[in-house]
Amino acid sequence: MKRQTPITEIMTTEIVSIELGQPLTEVYHALNRAKFDHVPVLDNEQPVGIISSTDVLRLVYDIDGADDRMLTTMLDHQFNLEDVMSTELVTLPESASVHDAAELLARGGLHSVLVIGAAGGLVGIVTTTDLVRFLRDL
Repeated sequence: MKRQTPITEIMTTEIVSIELGQPLTEVYHALNRAKFDHVPVLDNEQPVGIISSTDVLRLVYDIDGADDRMLTTMLDHQFNLEDVMSTELVTLPESASVHDAAELLARGGLHSVLVIGAAGGLVGIVTTTDLVRFLRDL
């Protein structure tokens, strides 16, 4: 692997995120419509949390047997973003390398790294899938 390949070459920049305070069903619907598994939670463009599809599936599993409309109603009445999101964010600056992201992801226990710009805002996300695609294309 080229150790100094910029992280900006593999990160996803078209990020679907949610603002703190929005209903949890916004995440549920975003994950149902897309081919990604992580939704960053922002507070005035600053990342404050992240919700994975696994986090939402744990909640949905507890509401087994409900139709989609009942499920979304129950999600929003029983939970909010703060109940579900992880606030222990793993981040890298946009000046980081692919090797830096690989080092973090290789430790295990996480599948995404948020990429933060100079102003502190979210500019990208790197997932294990992004890293595998990069390695495949070498």
